[in-house]
Amino acid sequence: MTTPDATEVSLRSAVAGELSRARADLERLVRIPGIAFPEFDHAHVDRSAEAVAALLRGCGLDTAVVRAGGQPAVIGRRPAPPGAPTVLLYAHHDVQPPGDETLWDSDPFEPVERDGRLYGRGAADDKAGLMAHVVALRAFGDALPVGVVVFVEGEEEYGSASLSDLLRVHREALRADVIVIADSANWDVGRPALTVSLRGIVNCVVEVRTLDAAVHSGSFGGAVPDALTALARLLATLHDDAGDVAVDGLAVGAESTLVLPEERVRAEAGMVDGVRFIGTGSMVDRLWTRPSLSVLGVDAPSVLQAGNALVPVARAKISARLAPGDDPGKAFAALRDHLEAHRPWGAAVSVELDGGGAPCVIDTAGPHHETARSALRAAWDGVAPVEIGVGGSIPAVSTFQAEFPDAAILVTGVEDPHTQAHGPNESLHLGEFGRVCLAEALLLAGLARPTA
Repeated sequence: MTTPDATEVSLRSAVAGELSRARADLERLVRIPGIAFPEFDHAHVDRSAEAVAALLRGCGLDTAVVRAGGQPAVIGRRPAPPGAPTVLLYAHHDVQPPGDETLWDSDPFEPVERDGRLYGRGAADDKAGLMAHVVALRAFGDALPVGVVVFVEGEEEYGSASLSDLLRVHREALRADVIVIADSANWDVGRPALTVSLRGIVNCVVEVRTLDAAVHSGSFGGAVPDALTALARLLATLHDDAGDVAVDGLAVGAESTLVLPEERVRAEAGMVDGVRFIGTGSMVDRLWTRPSLSVLGVDAPSVLQAGNALVPVARAKISARLAPGDDPGKAFAALRDHLEAHRPWGAAVSVELDGGGAPCVIDTAGPHHETARSALRAAWDGVAPVEIGVGGSIPAVSTFQAEFPDAAILVTGVEDPHTQAHGPNESLHLGEFGRVCLAEALLLAGLARPTA
């Protein structure tokens, strides 16, 4: 490991001195249930945006809460010193719904530390990403060596519907030489990563109807199909017997050379004993570079409310994760055509788009990514970062690529394989959080140096 220079020594000390205050600020953010989904109280999203704005103003940034027809985002700016680049720091302040709160070991919106991890919805995804930006800015104080634009979105978890409009309206305020998106994950605790590809997403709702209204199951069962059985048969056509996606027209990305042990995936996912993996090919390809289809929910009578009647109509929400290189519009058309072509027993089938985002591949060549690798290596005490793909989607990445094609994009994050983002008991590894904060401070310092 190389000997730290004076800048690194100073930043290590400054970041370490900020972590206690940062944790208190993070816990205050976690207590705000800012959920952008339509059935939740959006007053909490407004509160969350104002809390973020206060943090950025405290860092000396000229800050405003902005909207473009959706939930509030926050933009904070500090101009660059003469000759220095401008860096855009992205995060989002909205969070996923908690889901079934009985599955949490503690209140999802009351942060609790257990065994070096901070538990709470948004503790990692992505309020810790935001706080990494704040800690890095605080570490420099008034001596920030680059220009900074902090952009904190307010509806990323609900699909970033207004993001493109926000970027167009505030294009000049957001223009930057380098974009750092702190919303991804590291390879493992103790091993940092740079994200180089992400799958896209298309969600849709399929409705199957077989009857005008419910009818007696004894009088008509056996001759008349019910909609729930028809829906089940239709959903079963989405995969072949091996579990591979059976929808024609979805792209497949390039194979990866990284090895991800099945035992690790089984443990991280919490798979029940006896359950087998689906699909074929390497584990990383199944998770990163190939499409996947999942049924996220079904509208039908509940077991407790079900009478002895044939169900006339049933609906399901389907989520397609798209391989890098695919197009969301073409992918939705392929999925819709498949569902309509495979309708059982002539049932009426309709398919509606429910949002989506493009996949992306990130070019990691060039001096800015080398600076990022050096910063990560130093923060993890000589451990080199892994270049990873991610099976999830961050709509902001492809949107920034489209709106600012000349900017270098770096995708980092605070999550690790045990974070359980989007699930119960989401948590942040506090030791890794400190390394993420240090890495970002070192990155800003490195980006201020002239490149060849």
